[in-house]
Amino acid sequence: MTAVRASRATYAAFIGAGFVFASWASRIPQVRDRLHLSPAQLGLVLLALAGGSVIALPLSGPVVTRFGSRRTVAVMSVVLAVGLAGAALGYLVGVFPVVAGLFVLGFANGAWDVAMNVQGALVERELGYSIMPRYHAGFSVGTVAGALVGAAMVALHVPVPAHLGAVAALCALIIPFAVRAFVPNAADPDDDSGEVGHFAAWTERRTLLVGLFVLAFAFAEGTGNDWIGVAVIDGYHAPPAVGTLAFAAFLGAMTTGRWFGPRLLDRYGRVPVVRTLIGVAVLGLALFVFGHWTPLSFVGALLWGVGVSLGFPVGMSAGADEPARAASRVSVIASVGYCAFLAGPPLVGFLGQQFTVLRALLLVAGLLAVAALIAGNVRPPR
Repeated sequence: MTAVRASRATYAAFIGAGFVFASWASRIPQVRDRLHLSPAQLGLVLLALAGGSVIALPLSGPVVTRFGSRRTVAVMSVVLAVGLAGAALGYLVGVFPVVAGLFVLGFANGAWDVAMNVQGALVERELGYSIMPRYHAGFSVGTVAGALVGAAMVALHVPVPAHLGAVAALCALIIPFAVRAFVPNAADPDDDSGEVGHFAAWTERRTLLVGLFVLAFAFAEGTGNDWIGVAVIDGYHAPPAVGTLAFAAFLGAMTTGRWFGPRLLDRYGRVPVVRTLIGVAVLGLALFVFGHWTPLSFVGALLWGVGVSLGFPVGMSAGADEPARAASRVSVIASVGYCAFLAGPPLVGFLGQQFTVLRALLLVAGLLAVAALIAGNVRPPR
């Protein structure tokens, strides 16, 4: 019963994180227009979000080990709400408050992300069967809900500060209560070296390669989150609500892949499944970039979403194959992976300034090819 309650609480953490993130992402085009940002400038603004996460992630392993997953998620949900509210207020004031709010949001999101993934690995061990991809499906459910609510807010002309302010309040009130059923963290019986032991994971070859694998998928997923709406609006000359719906289609496809993915992983193994899905994602990217017809952009977004659905959760599971060391390894893998969120927005923005945002998205295919080459490292150790 304890594991079941903890599993429900873990779902709540993933869903809540996804809903808050997509709520922000669904209003990016309106923030861009209000602040008169070029693609390159928008990329630099989004860099603040990734920068906060990248700073938080290396510190998250020791923090989660010391204070536990429950306390970390509870505190960071309140900090994240403060950052989101700051970004919402900055919409009215100017670009610098938006940047500051996004930095705080990203910092809280990074620590929250590591803590809930560690908790997911612990609950998976308690339950005795694979469930991590479905927790990430829960994150995607949250993102779909957030994107659909965002599309409704855009269509109804609800002001950005009112929308995001309400989401921030709900996050601060609900998440700390929802995660009270988390199970305690596992202790590492071999770690008697204090903080040094946590950072020793940075010297493990497999851990670093899994981190690079996650980086490629994080770049593919994050680029979709940040740029699909903008690309459909600018590249296909679609109305803002249609761009937001394309973003929702991408998230819906990713949710479906994560929900049904565990059966494929159990039957065929991690490596064959993720390599096949990389091919699906590349096909989707080709349709999205070269379709020249709005319905084809939706088909491309759907295939893109399915194709990248399992990469991130598989990488997290690979880092947590030994639960006692999960916090340290997941922290390292997430730190490497989140570098994609640090470099991705400005890089795509710069390339979009030169070659259009649609053409800039082809960079995603190159990184996914790298992930296919090193995918063997996510195979469970014997």
